[in-house]
Amino acid sequence: MYTKIMVPVDLRHIDKMSKALRVAADLAKLYNAEAHIVGVGHNLPSQVARTPAEFAEKLAALAAETSEANGVHFAPHVETSHDPAVDLDTVLKRAADAIGVDLIVMASHLPGAAEHIFSSNAGYLASHVAISVMIVR
Repeated sequence: MYTKIMVPVDLRHIDKMSKALRVAADLAKLYNAEAHIVGVGHNLPSQVARTPAEFAEKLAALAAETSEANGVHFAPHVETSHDPAVDLDTVLKRAADAIGVDLIVMASHLPGAAEHIFSSNAGYLASHVAISVMIVR
């Protein structure tokens, strides 16, 4: 049913990503699908990494750790953005197209007041991509 699964991750909040990563791993096992972790980093120093190369190393380490913990290979994919807060949705959509995924498994937070005014990243993707999006809380 699914051949390529993408899991966007935020390295600042990796403690909140484990459930989505487990769900993606289970689906990858069930459908014998490829699993891809996508991280969007800055091209400037940030609280996560000082350089894009350091960000790539951290994402690769997360992919290796997640692969070992779940028995499924997760391929890391780094996307760079000038301002992820502004164009995160566009960058994730572009990454999904470039990888050729047919399912996005995305962690979400509990909705708050902001989600009544602005769409969440998961909500935006679910509304603007032509593939399935599973939002995991």
